[in-house]
Amino acid sequence: MKILEANAGPLTNFEVFDFLRSKGASKDLTRVLVPVTPSEFKVYDYLVESAACNQTRNIINEFLEKSKKFKLAKAEILNIINIRPSSLVEVDSIIEQCDTRLQEEELQELVDLVVEVLPPLSNQPNAAEEVNEDVQGATERTDGEGIKGVNDEKADDDPMTDG
Repeated sequence: MKILEANAGPLTNFEVFDFLRSKGASKDLTRVLVPVTPSEFKVYDYLVESAACNQTRNIINEFLEKSKKFKLAKAEILNIINIRPSSLVEVDSIIEQCDTRLQEEELQELVDLVVEVLPPLSNQPNAAEEVNEDVQGATERTDGEGIKGVNDEKADDDPMTDG
């Protein structure tokens, strides 16, 4: 890989991840054989656990194209790509003066775009799956049995009871 212009601008996590991978960084145990410094391996190990490991150049380009209508600053777009917010609260903390620049419908559209275009972390469920799990867990806890392991044994000498 040849550097065409040094310090051309900030990089997305994917671009850093891709660069380190091109230098030979991996989770392989033969790390001593590649020309990657220990600090670069630490960065690589962090990025493997982030959303950057599932992104591609095409995905980022598609997001950049579709997000133009929101008129966001470059730093805001960079943070959205790197953080991959999946709720209004997360987007609100990334976009400066969010409530005056975008209406709630536009914010929801942006969140939907992020969820649709940018891939989630492979070990992280989508927001819809999280809601389904929460609902399922709530119904399991309300079936009268309580949480397993709790109240299985009743202690006669419990100081919280008078009997």
